[in-house]
Amino acid sequence: MMKHQARHQNKHWLNKLWTLGLLLPALGLYSLTHETMAQPLQVRVNRWLEVRQAVGNVTYRRAQATQRAGVGTRLQAVGDVLETGNQSSATLAVDTGIGSIDVSERTRLQVQQLTALASGGRITRLQVTTGQARLRLRPFTNPNSRLEVLTPAGLSGVRGTVFGVSVQPSGKTGVATLEGSVVAAAQGQSVPVTAGFQSSIVPGEPPSPPVPLRNDTRLALQLLTAEAPQTAHIIGQVDPVNLLTVADVPQDVDQNGRFEVRLPLPADRRVRAVVTTPLGKQQVYELAVP
Repeated sequence: MMKHQARHQNKHWLNKLWTLGLLLPALGLYSLTHETMAQPLQVRVNRWLEVRQAVGNVTYRRAQATQRAGVGTRLQAVGDVLETGNQSSATLAVDTGIGSIDVSERTRLQVQQLTALASGGRITRLQVTTGQARLRLRPFTNPNSRLEVLTPAGLSGVRGTVFGVSVQPSGKTGVATLEGSVVAAAQGQSVPVTAGFQSSIVPGEPPSPPVPLRNDTRLALQLLTAEAPQTAHIIGQVDPVNLLTVADVPQDVDQNGRFEVRLPLPADRRVRAVVTTPLGKQQVYELAVP
């Protein structure tokens, strides 16, 4: 009789614990925190970025599987990667019809977040670890929607604009805005980069103050000579926010845009250099080594 009453009482208190939500945390199955309550309610929606154009060597990677990307290929899971090779490019469409993304050569773009909110908002976060991408986005109609581009140096957030980012091998990032406004953020500081301005972010430092947009692909040579044994020595300068490749190898430039390169001298004594702005404007140079 006593055992029966004890089992009945235990069952009674277990029911109360379940009702009060106290037993589940104790079992490690549920934990409701203030932070969890503060997060926007997400809904399950199939979201994606779709390849609308692919030129040259464009690849798509999910987990350990890599395949050639073509028109219709979709990036739709966190971690999906699109990469472009030398003299290759791609254009991606955002599922919401908000706009498109032009991906330049030697660029790696990865999906970090594709979220749909119960409010109807959409959150899209992409990571560009190297290369250049230009985004053309119309203004968002939902106040909870946002699109962010993360680089090794910082983050650029937009709600509708035309802007571009360039990422050098060191992670140094250039941000340029043609229309609308972008907020560049790093190291706990943020600056608005409005239409007609550009900024740069060095890893470990806050964004630089915006300066008027140049979109300038000029390459100023300071030294171009042959050295023994069969070595080309090149010193020059470009806009600090630009990307530079010499003989198909991406180069870092300093805060003033200065660079110095030594490489094997080609048989025809010509070296190909390419300058690309954050907005995707590109100029090819054939440097004839004397």
